Order: sequence, then C-alpha cells, then structure tokens
Amino acid sequence: MPRVLLLLPTATYRAADFIAAARSLGVEVVVASEEAPVLSATMGDRAVTVPLDDADAAAAAIEALDERSPIDAVVAVDDPGVVVAAQAGERLGFPHNPPAAAARTRDKLAMRDALAAAEVPQPRFAPLPSTDDLPDVGWPRVVKPTRASGSQGVIRADDPAASVAAARRAAEIADGGPLLVEEYVPGAEVAVEGLLRGGELTVLAVFDKPDAPEGPYFEETIYVTPSRLPDADLAAAQRVSQDATRALGLTEGPVHAELRVEGGRARLLEVAARSIGGLCARSLRLGAGISLEELILRHALDLPIEDLTRAGAASGVMMLPIPRSGTLVGVHGQDAARAVPGIVGLEVTIPRRRPVRALPEGDRYLGFLFARGPDPAAVEEALRRAHAQLVVEII
Repeated sequence: MPRVLLLLPTATYRAADFIAAARSLGVEVVVASEEAPVLSATMGDRAVTVPLDDADAAAAAIEALDERSPIDAVVAVDDPGVVVAAQAGERLGFPHNPPAAAARTRDKLAMRDALAAAEVPQPRFAPLPSTDDLPDVGWPRVVKPTRASGSQGVIRADDPAASVAAARRAAEIADGGPLLVEEYVPGAEVAVEGLLRGGELTVLAVFDKPDAPEGPYFEETIYVTPSRLPDADLAAAQRVSQDATRALGLTEGPVHAELRVEGGRARLLEVAARSIGGLCARSLRLGAGISLEELILRHALDLPIEDLTRAGAASGVMMLPIPRSGTLVGVHGQDAARAVPGIVGLEVTIPRRRPVRALPEGDRYLGFLFARGPDPAAVEEALRRAHAQLVVEII
C-alpha cells in the first residue's frame, strides 16, 4: 500500500478531505504537523511532529522517518508546508518544486521581484522600509505584509494620510515583519486552479469572483465556475498564470493563481504552490467526479490521471465573512439556508463561544456555503439567497 505524508498545519480546514481522498485511493496516510496529534502515541510512524517554520529541520525529520518507515510522497496541504514539501521531495527523490521556487511563493516581495525579472504583468510595487514614507506606486495603493496569507493585513489607501495609517496597521498585524506597497489594480478578479506537470500548467478551472474586493479590506466571498468572462480575458488569465509559474520556477503540483482582468489583459496578483484554500475545493469535481484532493494525491504518487476536465454544470462556494470581531454566539438560520434550491452544503467551521476576528486582523472565515446549478448565474443566486438566511450573532 502506498504511503503519503500529509503536511497538516494545526489550523488547516482540509485534513478530513485529504484523508478521505487517500482512503478512496487505498493510500495510507502519515500525518505531519507542528503539534503532536492527539493520537500520536498510538499512531507510531503514522504521525510525526515537524517544525513547519524551519524547512531544513522539518525535511531532516521527514528523511529520518522515511529511513525508519518508507513513504512514497510528501504533500503540502496549505501554505505553511510548501517549502518543507519541496525540500523533503528533493531529498527523497519525489516529484517536487525546487525549494527556492516554493520559497518565492511564501514571500510576496520575492515573488514580485521574480515576476518583474520575467516581465510578467503585475501591479507596480515597492518594499516598504518605513511606515511614514511610502514609495510612489500610484493611487489607489495597497499595503500588505510580505508573508501573510488569506488577505490578512491587506489594506487599501486612497491618499497620503490613509497610506500612513494603513502601513502602521499592517505593521502591527505583521508583528514587525516586512511590508510591501502595491498599485491597486482595477478590473474583474478571477482565480485560476491548475496542476503543473514538468513545468506545464493544465488549467482545471477558472473561478469568477462576482464580489471582486475593492477595499479598504480584501474580504473574499463568492467563487463561481465556469467563468462568465469573455474568451479573451480567460485566455489572458491562463497565459499569465503559466508565465508566472515559469518565472517563479514552479514545476510540479497544484497551483492557485489570482488575477485581475480587463479588456483582454490580465495582471497577476498572487500565485500559491498549493490548491485553493479553505474548503473551497469541495466546489470542484474533475473527470468522472474525483475530488481535487484525490487528483493532487494521484499526481504526487505518480498514479494514473485520465481526465482533467471539470465535471458537472456550474458550481460555486461562498466563504462566510466575519462581520466584526468578538465572541461567536452562533450562526442562526442554517436549516433555512440549506433549504434554498441549489445549495448542496453548509459548514460553519468556527465553534460557538470562540473568539473571531474580522479583517484585516483576521485570517479565517466563519464557514463555507456550496451550490450547484445549471449555470453560473443560478449558482451565484443560490449562494446569495442562502447567505441572506443566516444571522451571525457576535458579542
């Protein structure tokens, strides 16, 4: 039986879906995380603690595990594990991205520099050495930490006073870490989901974001596929996504790219060396109905991949926003939301009586709504109607 090591940050949403995909493939799972799993005492070499913030040490621990009990692949489930997976793959001879390429996806300034060197279309940008003296990248502009994810710390500013305030707030969120200032890019926003094999990108789906974030904070909500954008815009988004992966040096595995498109031109916002975040992958089925997680495991284990076309009609997901910070009392109206025609799932992922933080400080969503329908418009309408049934109580 093949054995795959899953790098599972303790805060990930995705453990259950990857484990279910492994089970459907008859693959044994080894869990690696920065904290010891509750059952680690009984799991033996099926659980290992690794420091995800120290890629060298983590890769060494994985190599030692492989010597004791061989594994066949290493898969990073979320951003914190992508550099570890690359280094472990290099040591053990598994399909992998070059570690330096994976590291570029985890540092927004390094990513921007690599894209600029390859002349990939993107916003104007500059590092931010001081929160009181912002470089000129035009107006409006966006300030962000270079190493955060999930829109955490990303703030739009429209004038000099707002720029200084945004930079100071972003610096607090980044806990003194480096910042980046970028030109704000208008236009429709899309997410490109793909799989790299030997450096060639196969696009699995393009998601529209009907509520393209405009700031001051960049909360994402609805993703719908297939895209309703003109063919020229879609072609540009796919071409720029491929160019970006080459500029960064990525060669193997899942890719999630975000772009702004307008008038047949696309500009790259970000590229991640992992699949779509949260539980959003549940909105996508491929070929004869396999999940995105199963596809990722098949690629990592060099198992047959027969059909990469998107299955079904239209589908979508809504990431439930946190309206304000406080303590979550409850999310009411869930049964009514599930009863909306076209809704196929609702998961609230933050338990009651837990603290919640809104953007820009927050880095999580309340949960996820899923819909399917005959066309993208029907899916979007179902998601909006279901969300309108929910009442979020926060004190």
